[in-house]
Amino acid sequence: MITLARLKSLLSYDPATGVFTRIQAAGTAKAGDAAGTITTQGYVQISVDGELFLGHRLAWFYTYGRWPDAHTDHVDGDRANNRIANLREASAAQNCSNHGPQTNNTSGAKGVYWSKIRKKWVAQIGVAKRVINLGGFEEFEAAVKARAAAEVQYQGEFRCQR
Repeated sequence: MITLARLKSLLSYDPATGVFTRIQAAGTAKAGDAAGTITTQGYVQISVDGELFLGHRLAWFYTYGRWPDAHTDHVDGDRANNRIANLREASAAQNCSNHGPQTNNTSGAKGVYWSKIRKKWVAQIGVAKRVINLGGFEEFEAAVKARAAAEVQYQGEFRCQR
């Protein structure tokens, strides 16, 4: 595992922009070049001494001198935005709370779907590995409102706000 001293000898980190810059040339990269590439999942990935690191974890380590205890959450949901003000430690559950709707979501609202059987909009939320049914609603907006209230109650500051 890389030490903080070694990291700081190879890369400079700007906490206001979240960008790492190479201090020394590495491979085809020259000193002064921005470090890292964007993965298919949208994260910044940086090679340091032949080992790959996620940029948000390096930013945390660079700033605080320790690796995050669990997950590092991007407050705004932008996986490439590694400004230190946009990063916070989170449990796995908290980190999952800050995700948008799943790709197979057809309603456009997280935790809301149309039940063909009930002929109503159903709102639900996952909490502590279980699903809480928030009810069936005639109006889509009412289901969305119920889901939003549940997010405030159960997820607090980690709820998805985009």
